[in-house]
Formats: sequence, structure tokens, C-alpha cells
Amino acid sequence: MELLKNTEIRLRAPEPEDLDVFYRWENDTELWKYGATLTPYSRYDLKNYLASSSHNIYRDNQLRLMIEQLSSGCTIGIIDLYDFEPHPGRAAVGILVDRDFRNKKVASQAIELLSTYAFSFLHIHQLYAHIPLSNAPSLSLFEKNGFVRSGVLKDWISAPEGYEDVVIMQKVN
Repeated sequence: MELLKNTEIRLRAPEPEDLDVFYRWENDTELWKYGATLTPYSRYDLKNYLASSSHNIYRDNQLRLMIEQLSSGCTIGIIDLYDFEPHPGRAAVGILVDRDFRNKKVASQAIELLSTYAFSFLHIHQLYAHIPLSNAPSLSLFEKNGFVRSGVLKDWISAPEGYEDVVIMQKVN
């Protein structure tokens, strides 16, 4: 079996054909609270990102992979390694699954594939995620995939009601 593929999904590099789905996800204001986005992205900006990304984690300190459903060939999500630090061997994980494909074990499969790739091929020692305390589905998802709670960052992100705590989740190889 391929390293970035199982019987249902595969993780692959972004393609120019992903522009429309990128545009939709990056401009979904309901998702902005989970990331660092404060303003909309233009098609032009996203097109340039797709064209200029080297897909080299050592050069970019990040690696974005599309989650593709094998049966349909549809792009159904994104999973990222970011804030990659080669010397201590750690990287953060971020994931987004399209609304129509949530609660179907897609995210769990993607995290499992990414973890295997990161630990066995990239030789990363540790993966981590910062998850808002109010995001119970994500906390549960990461826990089911071998991540453990290792701390809380108080008032770490801004939220409509003020500031919110973030749970640090870690998975050590």
C-alpha cells in the first residue's frame, strides 16, 4: 500500500484544478475562527499560491496535502503540516474536511496517513495541534488518533465573545 493512500482516500499535492475548492474553503467565514484568516482571499492570490508553492517541507516549513476520495476523485478536504522545525523534529497539524464529508471517518483516516508519513518518511519526532477548547469534535478526533492533551494556552485566540483557551494536543513518535 502506498504511504499516502488507503482503500478510501489519498493525500496528494494541490493542483491548479483545486482553485475553486480552495476559494470556497478559504473564504468560508465560519471557518476563520479556527485559523489565522482575517480577510477573504482572492482567486488571484490563491492561484499564485498554487503556482508558487514548492511542496517542499524543508523549504516552505509547511506541507499542504489535498484529501481526495478515491471512489469519486473528488477533493474533500485539506490536511497540513505547518510550523515545521527540522532540528527538534516537530510540526503542527491542521485539517479541514468539507461539510458534506464530515462524520464519515475521513478526517481520522487522513490524520492516520499523515502521521505515518511524518513519522516514517520525514522522521518527524512529534506532531502537535492547537485546538480551541470549545471545538469538542476536533478534540475528540485528535484523541482518537493518538494525540494526548498536554496543556492549555489561556486566552490564546480571539473569539466573538472575547478570548478562548486552546488545548495543545501532541503525538510523539
